[in-house]
Amino acid sequence: MTETLQPSRTRHGVIVFAVMLGIIHYIDRVCFASLAPVIQTDLSLTKQEMKWVFFAFSMAYALFEIPGGWLGDRWGPRRVLLRIVVFWSVFTALTGAVWNWISLLVCRFLFGMGEAGGFPNITKMFSIWLPQHERSMAQGITWMAARWGGAFSPLLVLGISGMVGWRWTFAVFALLGVVWVVFFFLWFRDDPKDNPKVNAAELALLKEAHRNMDDHASIPWKRLFSTRSVLLLWVYYFCISYVWYFYITWMPTYMAEALKMDMKDPLSAALGGAPLFLGGIGCFVGGVLAKRLAKGSSVSKPRRIIGVVGMLGAGALIFVAAQLQNPTLVMLAMGFSGFFNDLSMPCAWGACGDIGGKLAGSVSGSMNMMGNFGGALAPVAVVWILDAANNDWNVPLYVAASTYGISALCWMFIDSDERLT
Repeated sequence: MTETLQPSRTRHGVIVFAVMLGIIHYIDRVCFASLAPVIQTDLSLTKQEMKWVFFAFSMAYALFEIPGGWLGDRWGPRRVLLRIVVFWSVFTALTGAVWNWISLLVCRFLFGMGEAGGFPNITKMFSIWLPQHERSMAQGITWMAARWGGAFSPLLVLGISGMVGWRWTFAVFALLGVVWVVFFFLWFRDDPKDNPKVNAAELALLKEAHRNMDDHASIPWKRLFSTRSVLLLWVYYFCISYVWYFYITWMPTYMAEALKMDMKDPLSAALGGAPLFLGGIGCFVGGVLAKRLAKGSSVSKPRRIIGVVGMLGAGALIFVAAQLQNPTLVMLAMGFSGFFNDLSMPCAWGACGDIGGKLAGSVSGSMNMMGNFGGALAPVAVVWILDAANNDWNVPLYVAASTYGISALCWMFIDSDERLT
């Protein structure tokens, strides 16, 4: 009798798996950025060639976002996540076996193709396993973990590559994904009722979420391209991803060339992870604020407020960073810009889940696709801007700051209460 009155908490297990996958996702991605200067030297690559390597990953990641999310909507996140995590882990390991520019391009493209479905299927998993009021918080915790995984990657890479070299470092990180797959295979099922530890009260709590399990979902393309909030989320995510990809592509080079920092120094490596570390805190804070400000009512307005404040704060701090001379202060300003950037992350991904409903994977995949088009542009555009600005690194920072103004404008009109279906 007591059991029927008190819902079990088995559903929170999906947050644990999402957190671990988010960490692995970012470790595998940021690992390459941290080792890029060494790889560039070892393979005798130019900066022009490296920008296309970064582009190959980002473009593959963008192109396969909607297919990865749609497969999760149609087949369920279990089947999709098991396959793609194995796939990207294989190409994480194979990155350590490349021998020239072409092999590196191919390997990073296939790695990006595998990683593309990760976060859309996490969103789909949350839409099935969590009630609506818990989803923003779950997204905040997951993105905090992902950012922290990326933040500490430079230090992990520094230690591991120092022992085994850059090639075997990729093999070590690839094992993390394999271990995750084993435990996820044993525990997770697409339907919460298939887990014997979920009691009747918890299933009742998930009654609304159960409607998101439609396994015959088809994407209403016309509706997708005419829903204002979806389009605004696309523009917003394109802009912030443009900035964010600077942190995980050219940041080590910027620190070495513009700030004259020694990237083999542990302090420099730690400061390089500041935007990701403080961004992780921003994710958590944004999730908490969205839940508390809602106070049982619609979460749309709180998300909108958090989004606008976050974008304006992020842009202002990037601008401040360009005015500073002290390398440590520059990196701290950029780190806190990352904090404000990520205040909006759980709001955006939560909005995708709410707007999409049974198509949560497809909607979040479409947003992440547009974001990664911005991410694909960033490493190439930075080189173009530097060439035009006589290698003045402040100019790319001014461009980055301006994109946050566009993002803030988008958040003024995003409505999480809109429904795609």
